[in-house]
Amino acid sequence: MNMFLKAASVALLCGLAWSAFSCPAKAAPVPVAGVIEGFYGTPWTEDERLDMIAFCGAHGLNAYVYAPKDDPYHRDRWREPYPKAQLDDLAKLIHAAQVNNVRFVFAVSPGLSLQLDGEASKKDRAAMFAKLESLYALGVRDFAIFFDDIENKDGAGQAAFLNAISKELRHRHKDIGALLTVPTEYDRSVMTDADGMATAYTVAFAQALTKDITVLYTGEGVAKGGLTQAQLDAANAIYGRKLGFWWNYPVNDYDETKLALGPMDALPLDGVPVVFYNPMKYERLSKIALATGADLVRDPAHYDAERSWHQAIAAQYGNLAPAMEVFADHSTHLQNSWADIGRADAPQLRQEMDALWAAIDQEAPEPIQIQHLHALDKELTRIQQAVATLQNRLDAETLEECQPQLAQLARIVEADRLGLELLRQRLAGETPDFVPLEAARQDIVRHETEAHISDQVARAFLDELMNRLQ
Repeated sequence: MNMFLKAASVALLCGLAWSAFSCPAKAAPVPVAGVIEGFYGTPWTEDERLDMIAFCGAHGLNAYVYAPKDDPYHRDRWREPYPKAQLDDLAKLIHAAQVNNVRFVFAVSPGLSLQLDGEASKKDRAAMFAKLESLYALGVRDFAIFFDDIENKDGAGQAAFLNAISKELRHRHKDIGALLTVPTEYDRSVMTDADGMATAYTVAFAQALTKDITVLYTGEGVAKGGLTQAQLDAANAIYGRKLGFWWNYPVNDYDETKLALGPMDALPLDGVPVVFYNPMKYERLSKIALATGADLVRDPAHYDAERSWHQAIAAQYGNLAPAMEVFADHSTHLQNSWADIGRADAPQLRQEMDALWAAIDQEAPEPIQIQHLHALDKELTRIQQAVATLQNRLDAETLEECQPQLAQLARIVEADRLGLELLRQRLAGETPDFVPLEAARQDIVRHETEAHISDQVARAFLDELMNRLQ
């Protein structure tokens, strides 16, 4: 039986609105969970999308959302029909999704130019229907219309547009599944004002939107970890409905120099109707975090992020897993002025570095200081060996995705080891030569436009060494 007919049948038996993702084909703590190709930058290739759909099916993720920001027919030129070649490619993806028991959700982001009033609005509704009908003809039954990252904050107008699309689609086709949306204010930090009250836009959008449309949001920030149940409850209260997650990890389109190779943060998932993880443009490397995300939604109560992370790397990298773990451990946290997500990079190594500084600052006996120094050097040597192994043995496609970061980690660790030797000389009463260390640091700085890794650990340790030695 076709997957859409299966799901529709179950929905009728349950007596619930399958259109709102409330009754999936098989029971799970989170009814619908998957991947949303929603990042900025180079979209995935057709082969990468097919690979990801197969990955989703194999890991129990039951949905894929097609929403690449840089597909012009998705966003900038949304009114225009897809050329035949691209429609053919989409048809292959839709078929692959059906084969893998994955719901294919087709998304449009019209907000940059959408007209919400008068005759222009009627024309845009007609253009949207034409776009969605062309995908319906290919087998799509689940759709999304997104209003993220735009200037227009007409909440009531956006909701009216969505309501009209939903009503007409369901009138035309009895087998329509879901209609998803993302509001323009899509994280709670902008849904509320300084006093914690919902903004005028959010109130207007939430009150006008019909309940058959599922709303996605990103949590407390655009990309901010550590979400609590109380924070989720507060967001749900604003909308008067259960919100779904558009979770921005491992996506790194705001800083492609740093890879997100860590485990997914635990999320409060009680009653959450849908979870979509936004990946990196690096499809292969995204699978580490996505595999842990699959574990999370499968069994939230027993999710162990570190255990899941180890298992994901072991399953994906085989005999290269030990080396990949060492590398990935240094690239798990993403942070800038507004993003702060993913567990800390290399926490155990950071503790060892701090222990060395504590031994020196507390004037521990010299043998104790040297012991810490040698232990660190041993660990840094292990990192060097892991990087060399990956550079020599990773498949060409995966190596292409991470070569800049591997090379940068190699530079950093080599400089750290040189700095430790200079520190050993200082502790022994010798006079170290700082010139080679400064040259190594400058080389690292030159490459920081293309790669960051271990920012607060191995890279920060180099600066700490420089400050203490000079």
